[in-house]
Amino acid sequence: MKYYLGVDNGGTSTKAALYDVRGRELCSASRDTAVLTPGPGCFERDMEEMWEANCAVIRETVKGSGADPSEIAGVAVCGHGKGLYLWGRDGKPVRNGILSTDNRAYAYVDRWRRDGTEERAFALSCQHIMACQPVALLPWLREHEPEVIPRIRWAFGCKDYVRFRLTGEARGELTDCSGAGAVNLRTRQYDPALLALFGLEDLSAVFPPLCRSDAAAGYVTREAAERCGLREGTPVLGGMFDIDACALAAGVLDERNVCMIAGTWSINEYLRPSPVTDGRAAMNSLFCLPEYYLIEESSPTSAGNSEWFIRTLLPEAKAEAEAAGESVYALLDRWVQETEPEGFVPLFLPFLMGSNAHPNARGAFVGLSADQGRELLARSVYEGVVYCHKVHLEKLLATKEAPPDCIRLAGGAARSEVWAQMFADVLGLPVERLEARETGTLGCAIVAAAGTGAYPDLASAARAMSPVGGRFEPNREAGRRYEKRYRLYKRLVDCLDPLWPEMQSVIEGR
Repeated sequence: MKYYLGVDNGGTSTKAALYDVRGRELCSASRDTAVLTPGPGCFERDMEEMWEANCAVIRETVKGSGADPSEIAGVAVCGHGKGLYLWGRDGKPVRNGILSTDNRAYAYVDRWRRDGTEERAFALSCQHIMACQPVALLPWLREHEPEVIPRIRWAFGCKDYVRFRLTGEARGELTDCSGAGAVNLRTRQYDPALLALFGLEDLSAVFPPLCRSDAAAGYVTREAAERCGLREGTPVLGGMFDIDACALAAGVLDERNVCMIAGTWSINEYLRPSPVTDGRAAMNSLFCLPEYYLIEESSPTSAGNSEWFIRTLLPEAKAEAEAAGESVYALLDRWVQETEPEGFVPLFLPFLMGSNAHPNARGAFVGLSADQGRELLARSVYEGVVYCHKVHLEKLLATKEAPPDCIRLAGGAARSEVWAQMFADVLGLPVERLEARETGTLGCAIVAAAGTGAYPDLASAARAMSPVGGRFEPNREAGRRYEKRYRLYKRLVDCLDPLWPEMQSVIEGR
């Protein structure tokens, strides 16, 4: 029997799962990693702690599955895009890794938009610049931590760093790197002209050689095998940007459907044979199926906001639910179901970790009154997250030639029937969710299976390994009620837009 190991490094947790050739999960494990906040808008993680977390979840998964390590035919890793993980010339991390929610470099992005740099870069990368991309973070480090720059040997994305620790081979996988701002999407190579626009010509050698998702990118070293419980020499495939992994696991293999990932980030994406080059799409990147581009609208504004809500406002409710053998998420679902008002619900801006409006926007509840309890605020959080997804979807649909057949929903919100139905009602489209609990690790397993020859290609592997689960049809009457609140939500975002720069100046003490 052959098995395939998928490893998913998100913004707040690390997961591993082992699958058979039909996509059935044998065992999985997860571990949270601490998010460090050294300054306003700064989100980091300790790179050694992150590697230890990967070793632990792989080891636990392999041991818990009962599979012999020799039966694991391949490994693939996915992870959050953007961000920056620097490996030093001394064989150690240069500094903490920087997460995709980081906003420290926002001023550079603002300046590049005003002076025309972004427009010139878009002509090559087909992307609007984001503060969390390496092309913005490296200039920030050059100015604020200049001692870091001479020490850099490799500038990795999240999952490329993990794969490097598994194999000792430095590679930059195409789907991930194509969203980082330094790759020309037409030539599928790093572009010296792009690096020059950001003043990074002297750092061209720190970007690792590029490879495809399903290409062999190295083999598990003896040291990694001992740490992770794997067999030395196990093939490790290139892996993917986590949004590609989720789309692949969701069976989004052509232009018919839209994939939404409601996790830390609000990811909204569809496939297209050519990039959107008129500026209407926030992000074009290369998809793991080479005939397609991935058209993406995203922001760190999704279900991760519910984690803050639970941690900050419901600590005793969580403890009571767990003591009663109930999940706190089931409790939230029940609260939302029991508070289905036809009238006003306080508006929640899910901007706790970032925004899809102004770069300095912050989270907020608006419209609170003394007669409202946490139950209604739970509904506010659910609704605010879906409204934010809808903002992205409307932008995507403006670039899509035909409406989608349905939304394929993944991420934390997809595990909630209440939330999945709300997505269908608010978006006015059928929503399908997967049977798989973890789409990121499953997408990696699909890559590992195809890359080691179990299937002729990625699409064949995906069709065989990722069955779709429940379907939620939109309720038109509920949709009309949500539409009124959604219009108010958008109006609120517009009204607050002039406030955020002034607030930021106060936060920074200017």
